[in-house]
Amino acid sequence: MSNWKKTLTKVMSGRADANIRYDDLCLMLRRLGYTPSQAGGSHRVFRFEGRDFINRQDAGGMAKSYQVRQVRDQLSKYQK
Repeated sequence: MSNWKKTLTKVMSGRADANIRYDDLCLMLRRLGYTPSQAGGSHRVFRFEGRDFINRQDAGGMAKSYQVRQVRDQLSKYQK
């Protein structure tokens, strides 16, 4: 299983929100079709046409747990 798929599994499980690496989360979003743009400093905004944008912030190499929950909520909302 590829690294981004492992990250997707972790995100969707909801059991490791504080243990998701920022770079892994960004890679996963890109692989799922989100387009990144640098918002400034440690912030990145991911967009997907027809969906709310996702703002990510690097917290010392780790994704913030509330932002992981936001990603999971959006992926669940648009899951087919």
